[in-house]
Amino acid sequence: MRLKSIFTNSFGILLSRVTGLIRDVLMASTLGASIYTDMFFIAFKFPNLFRRIFAEGAFTQAFMPSFVASKNKGVFATAIFLRFMLFISIISLIVTLTPESITKLLAWGWSRELILETAPLTAVTFWYLDLIFIVTFLATLLQYREHFATTALSTALLNISMIGAMLIFFNSNPKTVVYALSFAVLIGGILQVLAHIFAIRKFKLHRLLIGGWRYRNSRDIKDEERKFSRLFLPSVWGNSAPQISSFLDTFLASFLVAGSISYLFYANRVFQLPLALIAIATSTALFPSISKALNRGDRKEAYQNLKKAFWLLAFLLGASLLGGVILAEPIVWLLFERGEFTRVETLETVKVLQMYMVGLMPYGFAKLFSMFLYASNRHLKAAKIATTALVVNMLFSLILMQYMGAMGLALAGSIGGITLFILTVREVGTDIFFNILRSKYTIYFSIFLVTFGYLLYYIANSYITLN
Repeated sequence: MRLKSIFTNSFGILLSRVTGLIRDVLMASTLGASIYTDMFFIAFKFPNLFRRIFAEGAFTQAFMPSFVASKNKGVFATAIFLRFMLFISIISLIVTLTPESITKLLAWGWSRELILETAPLTAVTFWYLDLIFIVTFLATLLQYREHFATTALSTALLNISMIGAMLIFFNSNPKTVVYALSFAVLIGGILQVLAHIFAIRKFKLHRLLIGGWRYRNSRDIKDEERKFSRLFLPSVWGNSAPQISSFLDTFLASFLVAGSISYLFYANRVFQLPLALIAIATSTALFPSISKALNRGDRKEAYQNLKKAFWLLAFLLGASLLGGVILAEPIVWLLFERGEFTRVETLETVKVLQMYMVGLMPYGFAKLFSMFLYASNRHLKAAKIATTALVVNMLFSLILMQYMGAMGLALAGSIGGITLFILTVREVGTDIFFNILRSKYTIYFSIFLVTFGYLLYYIANSYITLN
């Protein structure tokens, strides 16, 4: 297990979140909460959604095991790239020619005039999906060489591009600003592509792609392509489940008291930070080495890497869980309580955050163990597990929201995470999980939780005394 790769990913995610926060603050200062921000968010919703579901997760999880096992890596990589690039380009061209229809799907209740005004922005921003697919494809090749720095650090380029656009057009009229933001999205995507092309040349991986193009008609890779196709669709569904859950939570919260959607949004922003910095960064860094070990038939090395990653996550996520529950009020106060965000809203968001944090460790461990499923080509099983967890989440959401409001929706999400963890561990092997627990680190972890929890409790009491 390479700690350098994990911390590189974590730093890249942190940089992206910080620049994203600066971007949001500037956008609020430039446009406020107006119809123009709504126009931009609607225009960017489709490419951003597809980026999360399709490019950043599903493609890599299906491509990496197939690429590792391929005997004609260059031909296979080139064939898959051309197929996807053609498909995405055709979709983008259709959106460009009929942007009003796509915009209408996202903003059903808007007037025709507003849809026509937003449609050009949709046509522009949708091409970001083409660019981010290129980035994801090149990033997967770099991951195979266990190089993560370029991808991790380049994620902030989109935010930096948008920040630059708002600084340049800060005093312009709102319509000009949203157009500048839309084109800045494309500029950010182009910068990400260029950064990855430079890294590809540095690692001489361009030779693999050139060779794949040259011999694409003379090498038979039909079996490898069929294998990839079998893995890809289940991977898409598995990665869609969290996005569907988030969408349904927002929908259900619209039936609760005013402010419930905001409580969920702000609390989830805090919850996602340790999940991304720790669990996602670790899983991303570990995925190539696990895939290679399993392809070699070296399950011992794969399980050894899994064990090391498990205990790293246990200590870091355990600390985050305690901090998120015990220090929820100071955290929300520091981040959000200003202007129109009152003390009452802080306290309501704190309750929701604490319910979300219950699921932090289960979600983090589920991400780690599901990575093992994807590396061993069990994509369909991972998708079925994600579906079961989603159904459990929705059932508890419908029940708990009646008694606990937004807190109930957050707690239902945590219950879904616990379900996801249990089912994933059972599929990977409960004996493997219990072998990991039969370690001296279990004792160290227990002592750490008690000590760290007491320290945080003391800090929280000091905050209460001061306030």
